[in-house]
This record gives sequence, C-alpha cells and structure tokens, in this order.
Amino acid sequence: MYACAGGPPLTPVFDAILGECGDRGLYFGTEPPPTVPDPGGAAMSRGGSETNAYRRAVVSAASGSYTGRCSSTSGLGGRAEEPPRYTLGLLQTPRSAADSTGDLSSGGARPGSSSGAGLAASSSRVKLPVPGRGESYLGDRSSCAENGSMLNFTSSSAQGLNSTCIGKLPLSASRSVCRSRTPHMGYSVTSSSAVSAHTTASVIVAVVEGRGLARGEVGMASIDLKNPEVILSQFADNTTYAKVITKLKILTPLEIIMSNTACDAGNTKLFGLITEHFKNVTFTTVQRKYFNETKGLEYIEQLCASEFSTIFMEVHSKYYCLAAAAALLKYVEFIQNSVYAPKSLKVRFQGSEKTAMIDSSSAQNLELVTNNRDSRNGHTLFGVLNYTKTPGGSRRLRSNILEPLVDAETINTRLDCVQELLQDEELFFGLQAVISKFLDTEQLLSVLVQIPKQDTVKTAESKITNLIYLKHTLELVEPLKAALRSCNTPLLKAYYTSLEDRRFGIILEKITTVINDDTRYTKGCLSMRTQKCYAVKPNINEFLDIARRTYTEIVDDIAGMITQLAEKYNLPMKTSFSSARGFFIQMNADCSTLPSGQLPSEFTKITKMKNTYSFTSADLIKMNERCQESLREIYHMTYLIVCKLLNEIYEHIHCLYKLSDIVSMLDMLLSFAHVCTVSDYVRPEFTDTLAIKQGWHPILEKIAMEKPVSNNTYLTEGSNFLIITGPNMSGKSTYLKQIALCQIMAQIGSYVPAEYCSFRIAEQIFTRIGMDDDIETNASTFMKEMKEITYIIQNANDKSLIIIDELGRGTSAEEGIGICYAACEYLLNLKAFTLFATHFLELCHIDALYPNVENYHFEVQHVRSSTVKKEKIAYTYLLSKGYTEEKNYGLKAAEVSSLPPSIILDAKEITNHIAKQILHQQKSTPEMMKHRAVYHLAMRLVQTARNSQLDSDSLRIYLKGLKKKYKASCPAAERNDEQQ
Repeated sequence: MYACAGGPPLTPVFDAILGECGDRGLYFGTEPPPTVPDPGGAAMSRGGSETNAYRRAVVSAASGSYTGRCSSTSGLGGRAEEPPRYTLGLLQTPRSAADSTGDLSSGGARPGSSSGAGLAASSSRVKLPVPGRGESYLGDRSSCAENGSMLNFTSSSAQGLNSTCIGKLPLSASRSVCRSRTPHMGYSVTSSSAVSAHTTASVIVAVVEGRGLARGEVGMASIDLKNPEVILSQFADNTTYAKVITKLKILTPLEIIMSNTACDAGNTKLFGLITEHFKNVTFTTVQRKYFNETKGLEYIEQLCASEFSTIFMEVHSKYYCLAAAAALLKYVEFIQNSVYAPKSLKVRFQGSEKTAMIDSSSAQNLELVTNNRDSRNGHTLFGVLNYTKTPGGSRRLRSNILEPLVDAETINTRLDCVQELLQDEELFFGLQAVISKFLDTEQLLSVLVQIPKQDTVKTAESKITNLIYLKHTLELVEPLKAALRSCNTPLLKAYYTSLEDRRFGIILEKITTVINDDTRYTKGCLSMRTQKCYAVKPNINEFLDIARRTYTEIVDDIAGMITQLAEKYNLPMKTSFSSARGFFIQMNADCSTLPSGQLPSEFTKITKMKNTYSFTSADLIKMNERCQESLREIYHMTYLIVCKLLNEIYEHIHCLYKLSDIVSMLDMLLSFAHVCTVSDYVRPEFTDTLAIKQGWHPILEKIAMEKPVSNNTYLTEGSNFLIITGPNMSGKSTYLKQIALCQIMAQIGSYVPAEYCSFRIAEQIFTRIGMDDDIETNASTFMKEMKEITYIIQNANDKSLIIIDELGRGTSAEEGIGICYAACEYLLNLKAFTLFATHFLELCHIDALYPNVENYHFEVQHVRSSTVKKEKIAYTYLLSKGYTEEKNYGLKAAEVSSLPPSIILDAKEITNHIAKQILHQQKSTPEMMKHRAVYHLAMRLVQTARNSQLDSDSLRIYLKGLKKKYKASCPAAERNDEQQ
C-alpha cells in the first residue's frame, strides 16, 4: 500500500499491525518473549508480503493538509530486529566529553581499584530515528520499500544538534534536512527546530473527543518515556479547546496520537487547533477502534502497580481517558518494540479542578519557563526558582509553575517544610548533600520496567548499567532517612515513614547477593565499562569468570604492547581509551622530537591536536576486536544473571515510585529554601484578599543583580478592579507581571519577594500583554488583541486573576476607548481580581459609576536641565493612588528621540486644539461620592468580620478609624444631609 500524491488520506491499517501480533500483542510475561525468526529475510524488508508481515499506514498532518504515509516491513522476526524509535532511557554508558586517557590499570582493574578515567561532561552519541511531522516522501515505490534508516545525532554545546545521514536517504528539494524512514512511520521530514525539541521532549500523548452530544468531552492519556507513569485526564472543554491546548503545552509532547475520524470533515476543529499550536511535534492518527475503553481498563488492571490500584475507582466510568489509554499503550509497545512488566506502572488520574489553569499565551507573556528574547536564557520564573539538583526535581518544579495548586492546605504544608528547612541549617545542608547524589530515579525506573522483545548487546549493556544505577540509588535511602530523622513538619515526617519501607532493604539485599559490594556508578566510559564487566560476583557463573580473565589478559596485552612500542621507538606513548575508538595510543611531543618529523609507518589513523598525537596500529586494532568479542561474551552472560535477578525483584520494585516522588519533592522544596537564602522573600498567607506590601519583580531582581523598586498592591472583593495609568516606560507592564508571578510563586509553595503578602487562591490566571501581530495565523495586532480578550471573557470566573496591559491600541482612539469601556463593564460583573493598564485616561472616570474600581498611577518627576534648558522626565517607578495628572507624556517621550523639533512643535499644537474640542472632565456629584463611601465602608466591615484577628481594644480603634475615613470621604454629602 503506497501513498499517492494528491490522493485522499489513507485509512490506517493499524489492525493489520497490531492484530497480527497475535500471541505477542502486549506481552505481560516476566521473561522476554522468544524472538521468532524472520521467514522472509531481506525480500520482506524490500516490500514483500508474507503471512506474518506487519503493514502499517499512518495519516499525518502537515499545515492542515493530510498526506498518507505507509511502509511494509518484515514479519514478527523482522519487527523484533527493529530498535526502539526513541532511545531516551538510561541506555547509554556515560561518555566523557573528551577521550578518556590513562594507564591500563584503570581499564583492567576490578571495581574498587583506582581509576584514571574521568568524566568532564556527558556527551552521548545516540542512534535515534526521528519521525517528522506530516510531510510524506512521494517518490517512486521502490524507495518506500527500502529498509528503515536512522539518523545519528551528536550533541554539541556550540551548535546544538548536528545531523549526519547514515545510508542512502531521500532528500527534500526544498529543505536541506535529512529525512528518516522507519518501518512504523514511513518517510518523514523533521526541521532542525523539531529535532531540538525532540531531544528534550519524551512524552507521548493520546487525545480523543466525544462525538454527537458528547462533543467537547475530551479524554487524554500520556506516558513519559523517561518516567513509567501514565497520566489520565478527562474534562469538558468549550469550543476554544483552551484546556486541551494548555494541558498539551504543559506536557511538551514528543508525539500526539488521535483517531483517524478526528480529521474527517466536520470533526476537524480540535485536530486543526492541535496541528496549529504544535507545528514541530509528530502527529499520528490510528483507527478509532483502538480507542477502546474496555481494553483501556484491562491494560490498566494488568499494568498498574498494586500501590496505585485506587485509580480503578476514579476512572472506571471515565470512558474517554480509558479509550485514550488503550490506544496509547498499544502504540508505545509497537514503536518501542518492548513491553512493560506486569503491575509495574504508576497510573494516576489528573483532573483539571486540582490545579490553577494558566493558558499557554499567559505562560509565554509572563516568561514562566521560557524567555521570550532567548529561549536559552535563564531569566524566567523557572530560572529564578531552579536550584534543583536532580532532573526529577527540575521537572516537578516546571510542572508546578505551569499548573499551580489551588488547595490552600496543601500549599501551607509545603510552606511549613520550606520554613523548617530555613530554620534548621543542618537539615537543609544534610538533605541537599544526599539529594545531589541521586540520579534520575524516574528515568531509571522507566527503563527497568520495560522488557525488550529481543536480546541484543545494547539491551544487555543497558540492563547491566541500570542495575548498577539501581544499586547506587538504593544505597542512598539510608543516608536520606538519616537526614530526615530529626524533622518536625508532617510532610517530612511522612517521607521519613515512607523510607522505612522494608522493600528497599529487600531489593538491595537481593542485589548484593549477586552484585559486588564495591560496584557503583562512576563517571567516565572506561571506568563504567570496568564496573559492568566485574559487576557480578565471582563463582556465580564459571564461564563468566573465564571470560573476564580473558578480557583482563587482553587488556594487559594491549598495555604491554604499547609499552614495548614506546621502548622500541623511544617515544613517550601512553594508553588511552574512548568509547568510539576503543584503546588507542596518545603521545605529547613536538614534531622536532620525531625522527624525520613523522611517526613510524606502522602507525595509522593519526590525528593531531596541538602537540598531542592520537594514533593506532594494525595489531592494536586486532586486539581491540578481540577485546570487544570478549566484552560481548561478558555482557551476555552477565545479562542472563541480571535478568534473573530483576525477575526476583520486580514484585518489590514499586517502592521506587515512592522514592522518586520523595526525592523530586524534597529537591523542589530545597530549591525554594535556597532561593530565600539568596533574596529576602517572605512566607505568603491565604485569605480572601490580595495584599502585597513592598513587593518586587523576582526576574527583574535576577537581571539587575539588585533589588528593584518595590510597590504595594491591595485588592479585595469590594475593590477588585484596578486601573493603572502612567507615562510610557514608567513601570506599568513590569508591575502587572510582578503581581501574576507573585501569585504563582505563592500557589506552588514558594516564599514571595515582598515584606508581607496575602493572596486569594486564583483558579485561573489570564494575561493580555503585548502589541505584536501574528503572521502565522494571519492576525493583525488588533485582531490578536480581540482574540485574547475574547478568550478571557469566555473563560474567566469569580476566582480568576486577570492582567490586561493595554487594550484597543490597534485601532482608532474612539473605537479603542469604546472596546475598553465595554470589556471593563463586563469584567466588573465578575468578582475576579483585575488589573488593567491603559493610556486611555477617559477610562479612569469609570470609577464614578462602579465603586469597586480603584485608580492608580506611576509617578514621574520633571527635572529641568541647566545646560540644555529642557524639562526631562525622571521615572520613580512608584505606584500612587489616583490617575495620572501627566498630559501629553507621549510627546515628551518623543522629544527624547531624534524627531525633528518642527514636528514635535506641530504635534503639540494639534494635540492642544483637539483636547479643547473633545476632551471634557467628568466630575462626581456629592451623591455619587456618598454612595461610593458607603460601599467602601460596607466592604471593609465585611472583610473585618471575616478575617480579623484583632483583640477588642484594637478592633475598637480600627472601627473608629473607619468611621473617620468615611466622614472624610464624603463631606459635601454630609453637609447636605445636615442642612436638610
């Protein structure tokens, strides 16, 4: 079956692939299933069709067009030879950035001996097929039948990813990008930006939407290939699909799966929105019948660890997320060519009601995790708070920032922990020392619970490496317990209790019966290779002991041979090792010291870096081959022992889920405490008031390396709408972002940059910031403004925090004022906290009609220069009550620029003329002033009744103050009443 140019999308024959798996299907045995030999051989891989042949067609989406992709591969045996599409686990031995050098004693010694191979920085060469997004190769049919090729990607700190094509690959005429073809994806193209995204992304997501009356009910299932955790979600969304897009943005998916009916006529809205927002993400469709809720429940029952079995009660009636789970698990098994061990996955249901919603546009405007000017820049909220020591802690911090908590009790529990860490210095440094030694526990667990469908040298090496990592991790449990022993807060005590689980000791005991006590995780490829060779204790397998002796003899022979060569030619040669070249010779010498200025002729593959020569010889190459053969034998026999050991510990391995949660949470809490030692943050309170005393912008503090100007903020249910005015560059945008960032910091359990702060829990945070157009969606500046304010109006509720920085600036002044006024009146009907910055001074007079509106402005000072004899504006960045008295501050800002003086003068005259004709001041009547004063008095009394903790004398003084303030705010109205 082949895709035809211009034809309709091909119907996926996923059933042909998955159905013909037959007995293999989703394998749940504890032993890896036997490999079935390929009856078709090379003929099948060239497109032949046999009884057991897999066939697959995947519909891909590219810029709204649908083009079929398909490929034919060999049968079960042929499929078993396919590598996993995504190699993201702890499969690689740590590589050193530079070649490891040193004498052979470090390479041939058993664990425990000194090792000279060090690791400066990890840089792995990973063979990774990268599926593209949506563009099919529509060449001749013979091309579609070639064997799958893969791209080699080498990480480079200077230039990102450099791609190198391996084998003969079809090239695009329009892009200089290598295309990769895999038997399961057909031909695909991936842009360089997509490649960069794929190197960090590791989540595969399945999305399904209800049909008919259930339209808008969306089910999602996701699994992180670095973390064996399935997250299920089901929620009702509106026609904007804001929740779907937001959740997907938070997950940063590597690949998105949907049913083939999602792109049919009439069902394309969600499909179109996803492809529009995720242009560099692989998109795959499969037949809808694989979104089967019954199968999904069966998979979860088979794969979910017993510790998380309560999930069945939560999801048994969540049909759409179960359907998504069914398609997701089947698809992951197919592309990764491995299965998860039974009862090994953590499965949890994540509803949208437990966390605050921050849409992707707001996350971008506030620079929560990505800097808008430079994505590699750390000037973000994540960069400010990220002092984590482990990858798991960093991931948890990122997800918390994008989805803050809404439960005040949970937040306060975290704050209690941060407070104890700040007060107990010994606890802080003790925990930090232990946590920093942990590897990526979640990623390790993900690899351990996957059972490969075929045994290769790579899988053998991977399992051995990961067992060593597991031993290293379990040995840190006791030090972590010791650090937590004296803690007082309930959460830290609960973590200490969890670490007393006997299963940690049982697993470690089983491992130490087989693995050498001094085998541990080390840095450097040669050192780690030695650890793997001698991981298993002697006398367990006689043939393994013989193979290791052979390996040691070969390594000693290599060392002896290089020593003889050094003596023979009287040159300072030394033995070096790299993962790519194996053992080779290195020498530091000038050309002048060499006979005839050249190395002897028997040396080959000579490279020179400054005065360092690297080379080898024919005999050394043969010795390296013998060494590799011996190494393969060692790995194979060690792998058999390791597999048997893993089968014994699988029933206890679920305790590692607890451990990974504890480590990542402690890491994040330690990071929060660390931030407080760098800057003067304060613990937030949670009430029905947003009150910040002398708060400042956390990111600006990091950029400026000094404390920015601080300001107060006060919003209550009775004064929930602030209009902020001030000249350009006076600090309005920075102030608005500061409020949102402080709100988010408080709701994730962090201290806040302020002298005092109280927050009302926000269920949603909306922002409308910026004046940019959007070329990709063909939206002008004004249309983009309208889309953003429409989204806010459709989704905001009484518990929202709304930040609007300019509105209606993309059209005429009259229309802009009208739109602003109407939008404000709509939002004033809500109890949401709204901060609205504007240059339309006419908008400030809305407070005469709505007593819950407050006006504030940023002060400026006028400074007259003695030399130039011109008045200049000095920005104070201080917020004051009332609207700005500054007039024509745009013209004053223009004077600073290089506009000709004649133009400035004409502009002033025209502005004054228009102001006299149009501008009129609206003054409040005494009656309005009295109503406003009564309203504010009532709201303050209600707030006092709800939240006051004052004693009777203090309360009496406060109430007298309220009475005095009330009389002062409406003197004219009082005099009228007295006269009557």
